[in-house]
Order: sequence, then structure tokens, then C-alpha cells
Amino acid sequence: MSHPIATRIEKFMEAGSWIRRMFEEGATMKKEFGVDNVFDFSLGNPIGNPPNEFIKALRDVLDEDIPMKHGYMPNAGFPNLRQDLARYLSSEYGVPLQGNNLVMTVGAAGAMNVALKALVNPGETVLIFAPFFVEYRFYIDNVGARCRIVETDKTFNLDVSAIEKALDRSVKALIINTPNNPTGRVYPEETLREVSDLVAAASRDYGHPIYILSDEPYKRIVYDGIVPPSLLRLSENAIICTSYSKELCIAGERLGYIAVHPSCPDVERIMGALTFCNRILGFVNAPALMQRALHHSIGTAVDITTYENNRTLFLSALKTMGYDIVTPEGAFYLFPRTPIEDDVDFIAELKKEQILAVPGRGFGRAGYMRLAYCVATSVIERALPGFERAIQRTKA
Repeated sequence: MSHPIATRIEKFMEAGSWIRRMFEEGATMKKEFGVDNVFDFSLGNPIGNPPNEFIKALRDVLDEDIPMKHGYMPNAGFPNLRQDLARYLSSEYGVPLQGNNLVMTVGAAGAMNVALKALVNPGETVLIFAPFFVEYRFYIDNVGARCRIVETDKTFNLDVSAIEKALDRSVKALIINTPNNPTGRVYPEETLREVSDLVAAASRDYGHPIYILSDEPYKRIVYDGIVPPSLLRLSENAIICTSYSKELCIAGERLGYIAVHPSCPDVERIMGALTFCNRILGFVNAPALMQRALHHSIGTAVDITTYENNRTLFLSALKTMGYDIVTPEGAFYLFPRTPIEDDVDFIAELKKEQILAVPGRGFGRAGYMRLAYCVATSVIERALPGFERAIQRTKA
């Protein structure tokens, strides 16, 4: 009997996303043991409500008498929003952006797929850095390109020498995610500058642009006074692909943008291609209500105090128990080494304690696990004895 679905997709589904797999197992466990007795650290779903300023803006938009309030707009987004947002982002990124340097998108995932479609030919190569966000491999496959994985160092920082070895004529883009999911690492400016210089030199040597796609939905969720460096300021070939899912706590509303350096070669043709791909990929445009609400609340962000407190509590407790963890500088994830080599086996140990985590192999780094601490603090507190029992069993 013939296959009812595409063979390639069937293979991808079999490999699956560990994040979603654990999330779905969690739903089953919650039915069996009760919601309060399952400690789910599998999904990076931001906790809490959007800032009051955004909620008020959304209510105001609903009450406003606006012609075609819910209708189509230019595929790149409302021009007045793009212009005002560009003015705000110019100071944030340190680059003089204009509205025509922005395309409003259906979240960061939409932004990344649009950018890859517009810039990367089938058969060309895109570099990603392990540990990486799991969906990158599928986004790259969507455009028929090849994914090349480059390892980071022991502290999860970018390894410039490894990147230099991975660059060749086939490479068209790099995807850099900082603050990083799953590690929480904020790549230092010195490292990003070295990578930017390396990419600029390779672009000259190979006679075609190599783009740096900067995926940064966590840029407003950082700790200890750290300010994430601006790749847009460091490289004319940098393109920001980001969303408001985390900083406004509106993950389900799917709102983001692409920002292109104004001095990027052929910038007008690139913006045209991005706008065209936003349409033909089926996104058409970012949600109208969300764009209108954002226009009235540019610069607003969630209070990250809960995330900061959760990080301190979780990190300290797990380190005391003997877990090996690199302190995250941003986002809301811990990425500890598992006490035994097989991360899937240790995840199974945690499940005995009704604790759900995601194995590191799903992010390209076996022997680790991701714990999303965007949960109620009480969930962490009640889960800690289970983490203690699990690690003790590995020592027995």
C-alpha cells in the first residue's frame, strides 16, 4: 500500500520533537496522577499574563472605530507601526533603521521560515550550533537546504575555530540564537564580533553574501545586568528574526518581525523578497489586532522577577544535589548534564518522580537535559525532592 503522507515528513515525525513528546506524555500523566502531582518542565510556555500596558492597548484597539480593523494590510505589516517600531529599535540595536527595513511576521518561526525561503537556495548550507532549537533542522529542510551542525564549547559559547572550519562555498547562512534555547547562554560581544568578521571575510572570499540570522525572542529576559550584544550593530549581513512571544507573554498570538541592516547589500531586493515570501508561504501578514495593540505599547515588556527568582532557586538547589550546570544568563531554561551518560534513561528516572524534562539529544547535545523554569515557583519547590531521589539512585 502506498504511503499516505510524504516519506520525508514521515521520517521527521518518527524522529519527532522531544519537547512535544514530553509535553504530550505530561498530559497523559496529569490525567493519571492529577495536575498538582506532575511537575512539568518540558515546554517553554511563558507564565503569567501580558503587561497591563499591552492588555490596555488591545482593549483600546477593540473599542476604536477603525475602518477595516480586521482586514488585510500590506504584506510587510502596517506602515505606521513599522516606522514607529523602527524608530524604537534603532536605539536598541544601535543601527538607524527605517520602517522599510522591517517585515512584521507570524512569530519568530514565521520570520525564520520567511528569511530562509527568501535568501537560501536548495542545496546550499545553513550552519546551526549545538545545542540548538530543535525546529531549525526542519525549517532548513523546508527550503531544500542542508543543515550543518557545529558544536559549541564546554560552556556553550560559540567556537570560532570550529565555525571557521565549517564555512565553505556552499554556506549561505548561519542561525545564531542568543540568549540561547536550551542553554540560556548569552554569547559575548567579543565572540560575536569574531564570528561577524569571519563571515564577512568568507563572503568576500566566496563572492556571495553569507547571512547571519539572529533568532532572539529572549533578548529582554536576561539576568545579572547583562545586555545581549546587537548582531545588527556588528554585521551588515545580520538579519534579526524574532518574536514578542516571550517578552510580552503572548506566545499563542504569533507576532514577530524581521529586521534587516539598512546597509546590507541589495537591501531593497532583500526586503522585496522577504515581503513576497511572507505572502507565498501562507502567513500573508502578521495578525492585525496584535500589530495594532503593539503599536500602542512599543517598548513594553514583562516583569522577569519570577523567572529570576525561579532561576536562583532551581540552580542553587540542583547544584547542591550534585547536578553539573552552566549558569544561564538569559531565557528561562536550565541545561544540566545528566548524572548518567544516557540522557533518555535519566529522563525515565525523573518520570518515576512525575517530573518531566526534555533529553538533551533533542537539542543536538546528548548527556544533558532541558528544564524550563517558566512555571509557578511552587512547582519547582515540590519537584526538588524528586530530583534529589533521582540523582541518588544513580549513585547507588
